[in-house]
Amino acid sequence: MKLSVLPLLLLGVFGLAVATDYPLDAPAPDGRRAGGTISQSLPTPAIANEENKDLKRERNYPEQPPTIPHSISGYQVDANGNKCLTCHSRAGSARSQAPMISITHYMDRDGQPLAAVAPLRYFCTQCHVSQHEVKPLVENDFQNIDQLLQGEAANAAKP
Repeated sequence: MKLSVLPLLLLGVFGLAVATDYPLDAPAPDGRRAGGTISQSLPTPAIANEENKDLKRERNYPEQPPTIPHSISGYQVDANGNKCLTCHSRAGSARSQAPMISITHYMDRDGQPLAAVAPLRYFCTQCHVSQHEVKPLVENDFQNIDQLLQGEAANAAKP
């Protein structure tokens, strides 16, 4: 008897959900891409240009991987080759005057030095990213560690 009641109950709940006539043209939730409705499919915005300033950026925290200050469009970084190493390896940095990758990239997971780049560090774009010329999506009041320490020192100096 109880087994026959359950399907009827589920059918009733489904019928109520269909009867509510949920509007598919309701405004879409506020997200990263504004406008449109749930049922609309808007065109994807154009991809912004990569920054290509070749200037080192300040890092926001210790051990932050540096960002890539130039375009890497078309670079091959896979198991068959790594275009980054043509300029940033030990031998390549002498020719190109590009910064050499950190010595930590030539160490295995146990800290033992290697003659070549460690397999764990071979795929540069896992940690290092290029920057794009875009307007921030949200307001940002991030302060790096130096700014925080300066603020604390200024507050401590006040009587």
